[in-house]
Amino acid sequence: MPELKEVKGIGPKSLSLLNKINIYTIEDLVTHYPFRYEILQRNNINEIADGEKIITDGKVESVPILMRFKAGLNKMNFRLVTPSGVVGVSIFNRAFLKSQLIVGTGITVIGKLDKTKNVITASDIKMGVLTNKVKIEPVYHCTSGLTNKNLSTYINMALLMYGKEIPDYIPEEYREKYNFLNKKTALNIIHNPSTNEKLKEVTIRLKYEELFEFMFKINYLKEQNKKEQNGLQRNIDKKELKKFIDKIPFKLTKDQQQACNEIISDLESPSRMNRLLQGDVGSGKTIVAFIAMFANYLSNYQSALMAPTEILAMQHYLNLKKFLNNTKVKVELLTGSMSKKDKLAIYKGLKDGSINIVIGTHALIQDEVEYNNLGLVITDEQHRFGVHQRANLQNKGIKPDVLYMSATPIPRTYALTIFGDMDVSTIKERPAGRQKIATYVKKNSEIKEVLEMMYSDLKQQHQVYVIAPLIEENENSDLTNVYKLKDQMKLAFKDLYKIDIVHGKMATGAKDIIMEQFKNNEVQILISTTVVEVGVDVPNATTMVIFDADRFGLSTLHQLRGRVGRGTSKSQCILISDSDAERLKIMEKEDDGFVISEEDFKLRGHGDLFGTKQSGDMAFKIANIKSDYKILLQAKKDSREFLLNKDPKDKELKNKLIASIMKVN
Repeated sequence: MPELKEVKGIGPKSLSLLNKINIYTIEDLVTHYPFRYEILQRNNINEIADGEKIITDGKVESVPILMRFKAGLNKMNFRLVTPSGVVGVSIFNRAFLKSQLIVGTGITVIGKLDKTKNVITASDIKMGVLTNKVKIEPVYHCTSGLTNKNLSTYINMALLMYGKEIPDYIPEEYREKYNFLNKKTALNIIHNPSTNEKLKEVTIRLKYEELFEFMFKINYLKEQNKKEQNGLQRNIDKKELKKFIDKIPFKLTKDQQQACNEIISDLESPSRMNRLLQGDVGSGKTIVAFIAMFANYLSNYQSALMAPTEILAMQHYLNLKKFLNNTKVKVELLTGSMSKKDKLAIYKGLKDGSINIVIGTHALIQDEVEYNNLGLVITDEQHRFGVHQRANLQNKGIKPDVLYMSATPIPRTYALTIFGDMDVSTIKERPAGRQKIATYVKKNSEIKEVLEMMYSDLKQQHQVYVIAPLIEENENSDLTNVYKLKDQMKLAFKDLYKIDIVHGKMATGAKDIIMEQFKNNEVQILISTTVVEVGVDVPNATTMVIFDADRFGLSTLHQLRGRVGRGTSKSQCILISDSDAERLKIMEKEDDGFVISEEDFKLRGHGDLFGTKQSGDMAFKIANIKSDYKILLQAKKDSREFLLNKDPKDKELKNKLIASIMKVN
């Protein structure tokens, strides 16, 4: 497949903007699906009341007259012949359209009608007339500098040039069985639908394909686990393990003890462990993982814990070092930003077995990393890693036991479908001393009260998180962004407190420095996107303020809320939104992540349960586990049947799918 820059019209600047929204390949581009559609239906001018919205098409009758004003403003006037007669059109700040609005050109105008003057003040002009009086216009997630029209042009050019080369992940036998259109045709229709019926037809086809590919990978890993029942044999010294647990400076909850017992039993069993450890925010899953790694060390095996961010990996490393003080266990940290010299020293220690435990990011699964006797693999926040990445870490050892950790509780029905034969340990109890976080829903008009609540905490030498949903302004969005918020906070608090920003698109090193400064109270107000959803423990942070809270799922809000309340001081979470108040009120009443997870699933579907759009394989582009559950079940059944068929028609696709699982994502 050619590179993205080969698509006609995509230059270096466009390439950089596309990368900003996670489009790196031609396949990424053509599967960047519209998140909604605008239905443009032609109105009859004679039937529209004065001042109402109008959509009409017609032909340009006069050469547009462009008037320029001060401060970069401009206005363009021309006449349009419509099916209802001639009408004047005025549009502001669209001077670039003048060269396209040639007399006789067919266009569609959207705007407000002034009946007295017989003029439409247009908000938008689209080239081309409506077909059958209706046009379905795709709307995409964009970024500043990249318009909906740009994206649509690039997508259609890519389909024209390379549409036949886009891989189809549905085997031929199932395409025939369900009478699915070919991939290129389906993509053309989803980006340029002519009717609702056609749009529905290809949407089902593309959802099925996405779920088929995902369930094939899951089914393959399950089958591999079944074949590899001969796990590692261990003889764990229970006295030494008890000594380690007794030295922990707090008492384990009953749920933590139960989870430990289940994991130790798995480690001693001849079968390979394949277990999900799920627990609410702050329920104490990490200490259970530490105990598991110590038990694994007592059997002379190495352990590897993979975290999604360097910040979280560092936190685990420092915490584990404290617990392992006065033991002979050698633990090291391995991340992508480390120097080559430090990495080489760790590679050597892992290969010769002198390092017992390694904690790191995806750096743990790079080709250069070889383990001496890897016996236990743990992935923290498992939904943030793709199937490929999780499989790759497992394959670094000879049948190591596998433990997945997740702070995002998953409703049982869906967990059974997706994780199937995986055993599940659940921690619901809160450790002693953890307080309930007071939660309030406020409107934007109550911002003064919110600032006073923040100031009250700041005066007590506490710190504050402020969350915004966007990094930068999008021309189609009025959502609050981190830079705008920083200006507002500086205005509100003058120079009394240090304010800084952190977001996912920053360089890892820069992000870590700011997080470290916040941890050390060198920064008092941290403005961030959801990058802090999983991050460093800052016990001194007692207030969480979330702007545009209606844009987040309840599970994400609960995760964010869990960043405060980690010390002994009372903590609060303030959700700011002018809409969706009823849904957000659940957060005021409920602090049980499992209950919130169920509510979120009923209201929103899978999106926030399994991570954001940047989060591995669970962030589907078009499918939704809740609303497409029937398609998921069928895709699960078909993909398993295809996997177990030793002589399928589409053998090449089967081999390609299996090969892709083994690659680092």
